[in-house]
Amino acid sequence: MARRPRSTRMRRVDTALRQVLAEAVGRELSDPRLGFVTITHVEATQDVREAKVWFTTLEESEREASQEALESARGVLQARLARELRSRHTPQLTFHYDSSQQDAVALTRLIDEVTRPEEGA
Repeated sequence: MARRPRSTRMRRVDTALRQVLAEAVGRELSDPRLGFVTITHVEATQDVREAKVWFTTLEESEREASQEALESARGVLQARLARELRSRHTPQLTFHYDSSQQDAVALTRLIDEVTRPEEGA
């Protein structure tokens, strides 16, 4: 089943959430488990009661600890959203690792292997 495209309003909400969260993660969180985290994408529900937050880390080894740190800081991040955004609801955040960059690199390697000319041919 294909997903419906996001409305302009919801794209703006998602972008605002991502910007506030990215700034908060970079400036306000000091958890030693938190690696170099980038918030890559946020998708809120229509009623903005829930939001999925996708993130990446600089090092793959930081993934699990960073996710734990983000989940631990959920309340701080939601409080920041409540202060910054003029919304009827503050979304409940869930954190998901964004593997799309690693997937793209792996796919590129596979394509390179398949399209590489045979050596010695």
